[in-house]
Amino acid sequence: MIRVVLADDHAIFRAGLVKLLQTMTGVEVVAEASSGKEAVELAGKLHPDIMILDLAMGEVNGLEATSQIHAEHPDIRVIILSMHANDEYVMQALSSGALAYVLKEATPDELKLAIEAVSHGSVFLSAAISKGVLDDYFGQAVGKPAQHKQLTPRQKQILQLISEGKNVKQIAFELKLSVKTVESHRTQLMERLGIPNAMALVHYAARLSPLSNK
Repeated sequence: MIRVVLADDHAIFRAGLVKLLQTMTGVEVVAEASSGKEAVELAGKLHPDIMILDLAMGEVNGLEATSQIHAEHPDIRVIILSMHANDEYVMQALSSGALAYVLKEATPDELKLAIEAVSHGSVFLSAAISKGVLDDYFGQAVGKPAQHKQLTPRQKQILQLISEGKNVKQIAFELKLSVKTVESHRTQLMERLGIPNAMALVHYAARLSPLSNK
């Protein structure tokens, strides 16, 4: 079961969304929150698989809550719900650590697809959102060899292994390095490529073709 916590400060909307989620096979709503602050607290207490957060909430908004949750519990996947299709809001949500941005006007099937996507660590954006947002987010260097030529051979090697879906422990085992050393290389990779967090690096790497000839 995918354990979900839902946060929205509109009680009627939240109740309708809970009923919708309860119809989805494999999804369990374990708690509800009426504010971003409450959502952050529930993240620590319940450690759900996914949190669905309204963008505009009082006290602590969805972006602020996402940043706190991502910093404290990076394995919790966050879906942002919003009335706004503005690219800037989408970019802010992704930079805060959210994996999905779903418009409130989206269909139930679209929300279901978002839940399935983020449960596998993938990024999901509502169809109405500009397709150029992800390219802007991951940088103009996606697929351009020049950016990767700035990396050391070891950094390229680690980026390649990340693109193959390997985690830090698997990379450390394969390269006969300590986990701490791999984490250090990963941090340097993010700094060199201008990528804000480890989850974003995974998605960046997944978009690349093999780097061996670059």
